Amino acid sequence: MTLYTQAESNVRKTWILVFLFFVLIIGLGWIFSRTFQNPEILVFAVIFSLIMNLVSFWHSDKIVLALARAKPIEKKDNPEVYRLVENLCITAGLPLPKIYIIPEMQPNAFATGRDKNHAVIAITQGLLEKLDRVELEGVIAHELSHIGNKDMLLMTVVVILVGFVTIISDWFFRANWLGFRRRDSRGSGQAGAILALVGLALAILSPLIAMLIQMAISRKREFLADATGALLTRYPDGLARALEKIAADKTPLKAATTATAHLYISNPFKEKKFSNLFLTHPPIEERIKILKEMRV
Repeated sequence: MTLYTQAESNVRKTWILVFLFFVLIIGLGWIFSRTFQNPEILVFAVIFSLIMNLVSFWHSDKIVLALARAKPIEKKDNPEVYRLVENLCITAGLPLPKIYIIPEMQPNAFATGRDKNHAVIAITQGLLEKLDRVELEGVIAHELSHIGNKDMLLMTVVVILVGFVTIISDWFFRANWLGFRRRDSRGSGQAGAILALVGLALAILSPLIAMLIQMAISRKREFLADATGALLTRYPDGLARALEKIAADKTPLKAATTATAHLYISNPFKEKKFSNLFLTHPPIEERIKILKEMRV
């Protein structure tokens, strides 16, 4: 698969994800409406899914930047970074994205936005202070590759949609524990018990499945962006050195959440609390090894 076809594939995946979210929320709404014998729940689910799809497409980048407490900067604020981004954008054939600074000392970065004309690169203050120019160039090239590969919308939308699937599931648990009553006794028999069990199973499994999809997509896109970024700078060792420094730095990133962790170039949570199955990024040692073996 070429980089061009991969970029088009990412666009298709975004629309498929939005459609599946729409179907999932309506399905959950139907199950919950039958469980509680309340058709208004299904109406709410339809309206809610439509609104969330629109919000995730048009405003997910703003939500992610707000969660990261990122602030926009202008060229006069940091002309060196702007020149670096401008030069790489010319090489990549991309419009200049907006540049945001995250006031955190852990070296890290991410890209967001719905397309190349509405893209943002967010860089931590620690990245600017702890990396040299060649290493910083490698990281920025990596993030520009996410924009060029058209996968930053896919992953930004995932943040919003996975979060709301979790909220809906949590609502179901709360409704059960608070003892919401059905409107009549028709659902109180065996059928009602089956529906309640199905609803409970969906409430448990939906966030887990959404998270596994999120992690699988995230790992693949990091390898692709590493390769594309190395081709852009013609110097894969720059990004490899940057990843080594980022991996060795143990400074916490307080602005990161489990919903946004997959957006960053490296996992912002330094403590490995889970097995590799539940990591949002491929092992950084493997990424460094591949970069050092590249010939461009």
